[in-house]
Amino acid sequence: MTTTPAAPVGIGKAAVGALGMLALATGALESVVTPTLPLLQRELDMSPAEGALLSIVLLITGALVTPIAGKFGDRYGGKRVLIRLMAVVSVGGVVSAMAPNLPVLLAGQVLQGAMVGALPLSFIVARKHLPAGASKVAIGVVSGLFVGGGMAGTLSAGPVAEELSRQWMFALPTIAVIVATVSVNWLVPHDPPDRSDEAGVDWPGLVLLSGVLVTLMLVLALAPDIASQPLVLGALVVLLGALVAGWVAVERRAASPMIDLRMLARPVVWKSCVLTFVVCVGTSVAVFLVPQLFAVPIGAYGFGATATEIGFFLLPGAVAASLAGPIAGIGVRRLGSRAVVTTGAVVLVVALITVAAEHSEIWHLVVGKALIALANGLCVTAMMTSIATSVASNETGIASSLVLVTRVVGYAVGSQLSGALLSAGTPPGSDVPAESAFVIGFVVAGAVTALSLLVTRTMRKGVNE
Repeated sequence: MTTTPAAPVGIGKAAVGALGMLALATGALESVVTPTLPLLQRELDMSPAEGALLSIVLLITGALVTPIAGKFGDRYGGKRVLIRLMAVVSVGGVVSAMAPNLPVLLAGQVLQGAMVGALPLSFIVARKHLPAGASKVAIGVVSGLFVGGGMAGTLSAGPVAEELSRQWMFALPTIAVIVATVSVNWLVPHDPPDRSDEAGVDWPGLVLLSGVLVTLMLVLALAPDIASQPLVLGALVVLLGALVAGWVAVERRAASPMIDLRMLARPVVWKSCVLTFVVCVGTSVAVFLVPQLFAVPIGAYGFGATATEIGFFLLPGAVAASLAGPIAGIGVRRLGSRAVVTTGAVVLVVALITVAAEHSEIWHLVVGKALIALANGLCVTAMMTSIATSVASNETGIASSLVLVTRVVGYAVGSQLSGALLSAGTPPGSDVPAESAFVIGFVVAGAVTALSLLVTRTMRKGVNE
């Protein structure tokens, strides 16, 4: 005789707001290193190679933790795993704030990387406590606030580090994470666990996936120096291929794989991953290039903006990114994810190409960056909402984790591509890249993003893809 589990307790706006505030705080904590990397390099006496390692270690650990968090959330309950994960993140934030040197700061960033798993866990909670339509809007709100938090962290990190200290740059968002976690624990009821899958953790798959991601990051980091280190880069590419092949073989045979390749073969999943990757590659090029273009000296072709001025110029983009989530959630509910993703992709392509053609005034970049942030938020949120609500409820965490891992890889690829373009476009003996390097970067980003339109044409119309 089958026992029907009791229906979960519904949640109200306060609980959804607590999840949103947690997403906002974690997004801010995730983003503070990138805009302050030169400052950290000076204060901690880091080499450029060490700075590059610091900039990607959180991405790597986040990509590894996310599938585990999603799988455990599906199995044991989203809230239960979320609270424990945020405890680890809070410890990481404290360690980063108190770090006297690079090794300690790296340790703090490794612990903070667990924060990326908060999104799929929040989606699990929303799916289990809200009806289908309301859960789409809630997921959109949470996703949008995470993006908005990232922009807020990017804008505030520099002024906080310069006016207070680098310690407060980590401490303030960590305090916000702790307060939001307490609110979630108080306002959100426990969601029922799903005991249908009690197989152990796929540790061999996790180890191989770790190797794949670490090797991929090394390949991307060394790609601009291929002329000076061709053998090293070639060896890493061969190693990457071997690790991917080994990981695929292990996951296909595992009783409970960390990444279910059968799920990845579903159209809604692989299309969401492809779209997320392409959109994030295009967006991350702009995210990297626009602040660099603001900072180019006035005597060249730039605007000579300071860190504070750059933050002010990027503020409209932060607002647009925070609004994109709720707009996408409502749009998916009423029009379907295909319409929202197509609209976002078209806006993104047009904005990138327009900025490439016209960037002689500050307002050109301000408006272009705002449109890029809005379009990226629409696309990614629609993909997250679609995939989180199109699979079985006990698969929500792992399915959305696939998209988040793809997002991390997309941003890493786009950032490295941007750096390579600027390095190649900088004349010998100069610190200022040629203007054509920026133009090529925006055009390439627009062309890559345009590829997403080929995938959206194959998506089914409607709310659930």
